[in-house]
Amino acid sequence: MNCNRFTFAGLLLLASCGGGNEPASTAPQHSPNITAGVTTSGTATSGTGTLAPAAAAHFLGQASFGATSATINELSSLGKSAWITAQFTKPQVLHRDYVQQFTGAALSSTLFQESFWRQAAQGDDQLRQRVTYALSQIFVVSFMDSSVAGRVTGMADYYDTLGRYAFGNFRDLLQAVALHPMMGAYLSHMHNQKENGTRVPDENFAREIMQLMTIGLYQLNQDGSVKTSGGVPIETYTHDDVAGLAKVFTGWSWSGPDRSTLRFFSGAPDPAREWTPMQMYPAFHSTSTKTFLGVSTNGTGEADLKVALDTLFNHPNVGPFIGRQLIQRLVTSNPNAAYISRVAAAFNNNGNGVRGDMRAVLRAILLDPEAADKGHPRKLREPVVRLANWMRAFNVKSTSGRFLIGNLDDPLTGIGQAPLRSLSVFNFYRPSYSPPNTTLSAARLVAPEMQITGEPSVTGYLNFMLITIPNGTGTKLDVVPDYTNELALIGSPEQLVDRVQLLLMGGGMSTTLRNQIISAVSAITPPASGDVVATENARKNRVYMAIFLTMASPEYLAQR
Repeated sequence: MNCNRFTFAGLLLLASCGGGNEPASTAPQHSPNITAGVTTSGTATSGTGTLAPAAAAHFLGQASFGATSATINELSSLGKSAWITAQFTKPQVLHRDYVQQFTGAALSSTLFQESFWRQAAQGDDQLRQRVTYALSQIFVVSFMDSSVAGRVTGMADYYDTLGRYAFGNFRDLLQAVALHPMMGAYLSHMHNQKENGTRVPDENFAREIMQLMTIGLYQLNQDGSVKTSGGVPIETYTHDDVAGLAKVFTGWSWSGPDRSTLRFFSGAPDPAREWTPMQMYPAFHSTSTKTFLGVSTNGTGEADLKVALDTLFNHPNVGPFIGRQLIQRLVTSNPNAAYISRVAAAFNNNGNGVRGDMRAVLRAILLDPEAADKGHPRKLREPVVRLANWMRAFNVKSTSGRFLIGNLDDPLTGIGQAPLRSLSVFNFYRPSYSPPNTTLSAARLVAPEMQITGEPSVTGYLNFMLITIPNGTGTKLDVVPDYTNELALIGSPEQLVDRVQLLLMGGGMSTTLRNQIISAVSAITPPASGDVVATENARKNRVYMAIFLTMASPEYLAQR
């Protein structure tokens, strides 16, 4: 494959051979006025009114995997609230259906990756796509664990399950997660047995459903602040609570037509067991009293589970704990107390006395005035989101129709991240992570995505995009962009840069950075010889340069 070449400030960059540059700027933002393919009507920015294109693109950076010309126009016309309502009605396309087209040796985890990228890039239900990805980082299962690594159909269905309940009620989501066989295998409460002699129930899932999925480690006020006693944070649970809750999660195992010991221990596998909720095997369920979080229960396995999940669901921590994490994944790493409180209030009561309504929570997050503020950087764009931004902005197509993209989590050869491939149940990064010895940590601010950011991943990302922007990506460059609209603007570098920054940054580029990129683009000129091939390469290199320098810039990486 030939290297695509373009120059910036005298540096030759080889799009198939490595290298990169990352300009920085702190100058005021510049909002574009000229956007090819985008209607520029509409000026209001409220949840119910129409939107200017830049405001629409900014919102789509939070509520989807990225803006396109079509979605900017749609949102500009509808307004935020109506767009969200329309998104709630979009049908879900199942990843499991895609995986089940293949059998035998072809069944590998890369099939899920193909389906993920296809839907992220082309799915019409973009709000569901983005929220499901956010939920997958709270209710974590991972192909990196041997217990589920080979169960591609089940893992695809688990991700579908998160999508199925993304717009439902949190209580239903919680039960679906707890009983999904992939979660049962991953956090080891599948074929978990009652206490007997020196054997005690496995406590893994009992601990993590509290610590990571519902209430967290410390009691919270509605605004997310930690409750203290004598200056010490008040813990939400003790080891006794974990032990009591672990008894609830005994007796659950694979689904099937009977409840035999053989089936409980994974024998006689039912063909649908990877995606059918786990069933109760009474012979293995604890019959002792189960005490946790101030309640006690001692009924059937199903009855005990209901008490446990109802108790967790109704805990006052859930609204601020889950609300804050969803805000972090969609809008900002450091939401203020009032923002968290408003979202938690929506969780507690959707306005009609219903608790846990995910639609109300998502509206509260995305329509909050805080979400519309572009005055300062809000969060680091994680690698998966960056690549999806590029795919959507430039209308990628798959030559095979399959989006043949494998695992991209190698930080040197990929982007350092891939869906459902975190190294542990704690996700790719922790919500409270703050890079040590930085101005962020000194200010007691967090930057979760910085936990997977370092010299190897930064270099790897730049090299990956340097190759991908001109050539495409995937097996045999299966996924390729369409730069037709951008090529139409090469005669006007200002318009080209404005279009790129609208699609990728919501029009938030500073004047300084904009001028730098315009200068770099303008410096690429056709050869005086009039060579047809060289002239065409120069035209394309203008587009590649505008996109690469935008996506390499700190102003893009730090989403506003």
